[in-house]
Amino acid sequence: MLFFSFFKTLVDHEVTLELKNDLRITGTLKSVDQFLNIKLDEIRVADEARHPHLAAVRNVFIRGSVVRYVHLPANAVDTALLEDATRREAVNVANVGAGRGRGGP
Repeated sequence: MLFFSFFKTLVDHEVTLELKNDLRITGTLKSVDQFLNIKLDEIRVADEARHPHLAAVRNVFIRGSVVRYVHLPANAVDTALLEDATRREAVNVANVGAGRGRGGP
C-alpha cells in the first residue's frame, strides 16, 4: 500500500512511464489504483517516429503490470516522508509476522 499512497500524492504532476515494450510516455498523472494502473492525460511519446499511431492519442490508461519504470519529478518527492513511511511499514510487517508459525515458548 505504500506505493499506492505515494503515487496518489503525485496526481496532477507530470511523470514519465517506461513500459516493458520500451515505450516511454510522458503525461500528467490523473489517477492510480491499488493495482498501480495509471491514467495519464496530455501525453507525449518519446519516440514518435517508432510509434506514429500514438501521435493523435491524448489520454491513456496503462495497466500496472506493463510498467517497467516511473520517472518522477524530483521536486514532487518528499524523501524524508517516504523514508519514514517505509520504516513504519517495515515495522508493521515485522509485527504482523511475529505471531505466526508453530511452536512457541
